[in-house]
Amino acid sequence: MKIIKHSDLDFEANLRAVVGRADLDLVVHDATVREILKQIKERGDAALLEYTRRFDQYDLSAEEIRVTRGEIDEARNKVSDEEVDALRQAAENIREFHEHQNQQSWEYEKNGVLLGQSVRPLETAGIYVPGGKASYPSSVLMNAIPAKVAGVEKVVMCSPASKGQCSPHVLVAAEIAGVDSIFKVGGAQAIGAMAYGTDTIPKVDKIVGPGNIYVALAKRMVFGLVDIDMIAGPSEILIVADDSARADFIAADLLSQAEHDEQAVPILVTCSEKLARDVMKELEKQASRLNRQEIIKKSLSDQCRLFVVESLDEAIKVANDIAPEHLELAVKEPRACAEQIRNAGAIFLGHYTPEAVGDYLAGPNHVLPTSGTARFSSPLGVYDFVKRTSIMSYSPEALEKAAPLIRILAEMEHLDAHANAVDLRTKKINKILIQAIF
Repeated sequence: MKIIKHSDLDFEANLRAVVGRADLDLVVHDATVREILKQIKERGDAALLEYTRRFDQYDLSAEEIRVTRGEIDEARNKVSDEEVDALRQAAENIREFHEHQNQQSWEYEKNGVLLGQSVRPLETAGIYVPGGKASYPSSVLMNAIPAKVAGVEKVVMCSPASKGQCSPHVLVAAEIAGVDSIFKVGGAQAIGAMAYGTDTIPKVDKIVGPGNIYVALAKRMVFGLVDIDMIAGPSEILIVADDSARADFIAADLLSQAEHDEQAVPILVTCSEKLARDVMKELEKQASRLNRQEIIKKSLSDQCRLFVVESLDEAIKVANDIAPEHLELAVKEPRACAEQIRNAGAIFLGHYTPEAVGDYLAGPNHVLPTSGTARFSSPLGVYDFVKRTSIMSYSPEALEKAAPLIRILAEMEHLDAHANAVDLRTKKINKILIQAIF
């Protein structure tokens, strides 16, 4: 954790380091993950159980991989009514927001040509819910609900279990979200199981959800056999602040990101050096009161940067260059600033919209592009669980009119079979017309 001023000699170097944070060395784990996927593909459930025993330190039989109705009922008894109500309200907000993303099929006709697009849901989606340093029922809601809103027929979930028992909150969230099947497996082996299919776990069309570096690499390797949402990196927040911001609010939001894991990236960009120094003091004070201190201290020490720039315009430029997962605009006129933001996963406007509201309750998806990929990627949404198919129909008259242009374009590419496919039809059309005349 350090303050980096625009006049410092290492300002640009520090900024470049943040901008280039996506350049992760995944190759170091390449052979391990490839072998795991190979074994899952070849041996299915047997390999899945072996890896669960090796990596998660608990034994399962093939019959115990699937979470039963009884286990879900037992989980419900361990979750308070207040917690269930909170999950249901969050689910309602998430569902309402994502219903606005629904797309419709469409078509139009012009001069004997009908063109259109068919929008249909995927048949099966797989969601991965991590279970390492904490349980994440919110991730269940954010991944499963858009799939269900899209119309996905079967949603399959894999999540690692502690000593063979899934988090009760995760199971209750899965039931609320409408997950159809839940399996107590995690890691790269779970990704392989959903990609290839086993006797117990069905093959899916798309895999979504965050995970550790092994999960990320496995998703990258199975892409093409199935679709994936993204390769998620460490969680990150960037706060743009002017002198209207409160140091305690900013510090609290930076810490809410730092507690995710040691690699989480908390960043402040401000034109007020005083604010930056006050934030640093608040970070130290508030961190001492929080539970996950070791994780927080590591994140702050290795990843946290407080950039001091010359103006708000420069702060916005830095934010666009970094393209953060979460962007808070703690400024006097946040909506005006938001109009200048090109690259961000989600934007939080004003002093009373902390990133935590987006993580849990507001409704927009918290599965967001990380590591600068907000330059070209979008949050998870309903559109991730549908496929679009083009539709076209030409009348004989329309094809005859288009034939000369098609022939020219085909000849440009030296593809005479393409031209022939049109010519045969136009000859047939002309023959029919001549017969009709005589």
